[in-house]
Amino acid sequence: MNTRHSAAFTAILAAALFGATTPFAKALLGALSPFLVAGLFYLGSGCGLAMAMLVRRWRQKPEASEQAALAMPLDELPWLIGAIIAGGIAGPALLMFGLSTTPAATTSLLLNLEGVFTALIAWFVFRENVDTQVFLGMMAIVAGGALLSWQPGEGGAGIGALLVAGACLCWAIDNNLTRKVSNNDAMFIACVKGLVAGVVNTGIALWLQAPVPEPVLIGASMFAGLAGYGVSLVLFVVALRHLGSARTGAYFSVAPLFGVAISFALWPEQPPLSFWIATVLMALGVWLHLRERHVHEHTHEPLEHNHRHRHDEHHQHAHDFEWDGVEPHVHPHRHAPITHTHAHFPDIHHRHRHRH
Repeated sequence: MNTRHSAAFTAILAAALFGATTPFAKALLGALSPFLVAGLFYLGSGCGLAMAMLVRRWRQKPEASEQAALAMPLDELPWLIGAIIAGGIAGPALLMFGLSTTPAATTSLLLNLEGVFTALIAWFVFRENVDTQVFLGMMAIVAGGALLSWQPGEGGAGIGALLVAGACLCWAIDNNLTRKVSNNDAMFIACVKGLVAGVVNTGIALWLQAPVPEPVLIGASMFAGLAGYGVSLVLFVVALRHLGSARTGAYFSVAPLFGVAISFALWPEQPPLSFWIATVLMALGVWLHLRERHVHEHTHEPLEHNHRHRHDEHHQHAHDFEWDGVEPHVHPHRHAPITHTHAHFPDIHHRHRHRH
């Protein structure tokens, strides 16, 4: 499996974990407040990943631990802080309030808007390249989301649907900001976001005098958060590193398919025709993204950074330390200028301008 296919699979796996979390969050809202569900999900994510990092560090060789140091450049911290505020605090809270008045299946499909908003910000703010096929795919997803939002009855375009859309916008901002730091340790990024967002949201819930749930319910919520918000975010950051914001958001748009399947299993009901039309439109949009192939001659500018890599065509460098030949590995390295042609995505090595 090549790097691009591996990254696509990573993004889809992240989507599966996140999508499966939505119906479980819906079930938990019957016993917990929206802020407390969001807080416990992120606390589970942060605490679980912190323990995983301790185990990883204990199992690594001393020199490997030094090469994979968690230090993040100071000029990248504002991007991480912005991502935590938008995606770790505001987004989950809006989702939980929206989910409390919106059917889980409807919410799951509305979450496709995250991919759309992510792409729009990536295209117009951060200047990622957009091909006709990708644009048409996003239009199909927008059409499906609009149709779903306006369906009559409980799942219509009420305040709940607007809150879910607001959560998607927050996560879209988060995705694009996280892309700016995606060459750093993905587990460290997800852990910090989980701990900060978890403490803030849980603190707000307790300040609003939310009842403290039973220990079993706390444990179940934190475990769900570790899988759906923690492991999922780690995989998402890795995919961002290789695919860029818009493409990763597109692959992540399959998340609702998993959420819908679980929702109908937990709450059996006959969905309206508009629901299925919206599903087809969104599936079409995802398919158009999956079959994209972007190829042209491009030039890499000199670049120096630190991330996990193999010695592929973009990593032909010597080492200033004794290397045992094991790949992939992590260390600071420099890229010399190079001009070539191959299929690629706007990953951390292909953030170049295009001639239109």
